[in-house]
Amino acid sequence: MTRKRRRLYLLLACGLGVGSASALALTAFQSSLTFFVTPTQIATHHPPPGHVLRLGGLVQRGSVKHLLAGGKPEVRFAVTDGRDAVTVTYIGVLPSLFREGQGIVAIGSLGPGGTFRATEVLAKHDSDYMPKDVVAALKKSGHWMPAQGAPPPASTWWDKTRFSAAAAPVHAASE
Repeated sequence: MTRKRRRLYLLLACGLGVGSASALALTAFQSSLTFFVTPTQIATHHPPPGHVLRLGGLVQRGSVKHLLAGGKPEVRFAVTDGRDAVTVTYIGVLPSLFREGQGIVAIGSLGPGGTFRATEVLAKHDSDYMPKDVVAALKKSGHWMPAQGAPPPASTWWDKTRFSAAAAPVHAASE
């Protein structure tokens, strides 16, 4: 075997190794990616059941129901973006800041029947904070109008008697 041929085999082996490592890394990343969605995106795109998602929006008023499932606390509530709502079930203890009318992000997957099964629920940490993905989605849907001045308190964000659904302002931390 000539020196030139050995070099060619070595380069081919290295290329095959780098290509295989890249393919394995990309496959591993793809299975662990978690996409952010809003209730409207779930209603229009119908993601496949079992795919891990981050659902963001506001907890709909009057939708929180506390139950017991096998001796563990189960909570059912609806998350809305002002246009559509998704029912969420969560088994476990909710964060102490969780309440109706506030922004949350639920991590989980869509189950049969369109119910979102959350494995983790994240609540805002103070009255001025909302996750950036939720803010962007609410701005895009037209529910946050920064030009209209200071927003009302979070408890009145989706109060239909005070605001129309198209102009319900939402407040978030400055970006």
